[in-house]
Amino acid sequence: MRGPQTVRGRLLLVLALVAAVTVFTATVPLLRDWFDLRVYYGTVHTWVHHGGRIYDYRVPGTEYGFTYPPFAAVGMLPMALVGLPLAIAASLLVNLTALAFVLRILAGPGWRRWGWYRWALALCALALFEPLRDTFSFGQVNLILLALVLGDCCLLRSGRGRWAGVGIGLAAAIKLTPALFIAMLLIGRRWRAAGVATAVALAATGLAAWTDPKASRFYWTQALWDTSRVGRLDYVSNQSLQGVLARLGHPDKPLWAIVVLLTLAVWAWRTRRAVTAGDWTAAFALTGLAACLVSPITWVHHLVWVLPSFALLARAGYPRIAGALYAVMCTSVVWLWFDDASGIDGFLGSNLYTWITLGLLFGLPVGQSRPGGSEGSERSERSPLSRIARVTAPTPRPAKAAAMAVSDQTESSSGAAAAAIGTVLGPGRGAGRRASSEPTGSTRPAASKPQSSS
Repeated sequence: MRGPQTVRGRLLLVLALVAAVTVFTATVPLLRDWFDLRVYYGTVHTWVHHGGRIYDYRVPGTEYGFTYPPFAAVGMLPMALVGLPLAIAASLLVNLTALAFVLRILAGPGWRRWGWYRWALALCALALFEPLRDTFSFGQVNLILLALVLGDCCLLRSGRGRWAGVGIGLAAAIKLTPALFIAMLLIGRRWRAAGVATAVALAATGLAAWTDPKASRFYWTQALWDTSRVGRLDYVSNQSLQGVLARLGHPDKPLWAIVVLLTLAVWAWRTRRAVTAGDWTAAFALTGLAACLVSPITWVHHLVWVLPSFALLARAGYPRIAGALYAVMCTSVVWLWFDDASGIDGFLGSNLYTWITLGLLFGLPVGQSRPGGSEGSERSERSPLSRIARVTAPTPRPAKAAAMAVSDQTESSSGAAAAAIGTVLGPGRGAGRRASSEPTGSTRPAASKPQSSS
């Protein structure tokens, strides 16, 4: 479906979409009041100004406290110098900068050719994406970590890998999940980058241990192994494989360990194929998906790690699939099973974001970035998505085949955003539901035992 072709028509469409997005975000999702940022802020101020311990702080009236490694608290020390309003403003500015950097990398070398119209459509679609809007309204660090990791992806992809690994090392020191990217570098035999990432992570962790030895000792010996500090495993916001098992009533660790090992085996196999084809973008996207799946707790706002997968799908020639999956993750649909995730509908619906992540891990095309592309194209054709596309795609009429071949090159980059926007605007009808006071809640009533977001 073609959009308006005149500047006036495009401007009117963008203004209408901005109005619709504003209404949607003001009525349907719950704005989180920068809850996680207030955890960080209170922790740092208690630590610096009142002699308190990092992991003893709790937000007044709640049981929520700091759950990251000590280096994250060291990195947040500048917040001790400012008031909360300025800290909120700085969080928004840093997250916007990180988002701009991420979009620049995901758009690729041709980002300037998008023009204001396509970028406006993309930004409207991004404003609807539940993990992204939660990251902003919680004051979370997810986008910063994604930007650090994708910076290394850009270095490896361009062949300027001398400093590759620094971003991954810093991200792993702030939060443990990105450490899986070090394993990805080992799979790709990028020994130098893996060594740099490991050295940076250890140096940052050592700096934190020197700054506060007691906090470091407590975290690595006790807090790290206590998942109850973070929240309930069966809470619907936990979209990891462990969350699926917990909602099924099987949170036992041996079963989870088996599922994690199988998932990591699939990830290692597909990542190896990607790096063999020279497709570092796919390797990074697959690793972000696997990290979300195998982490014990993956709150919805952690799922910004799937953004590279959607960009890769659209650029590989599957904009409709990317747009449909993206649209689902804009709807907050998993919260419909907030109270009761039993039955087949609960099993499928409450874990829907997990199924999307798992499907992308199995079906994401690889080999698209290799120069010359013959082997990469052959590999990507073996992807399950290729078979789906061949079955579902309509056959063009001969008279229009040549025109479609030309127009597809200019329209595919905006196809995902346009599909997402067109599909998502419907959920505004759910605005009548009660909003939750739960920090990690959405449009559902508050839980009797609210969960912390990490």
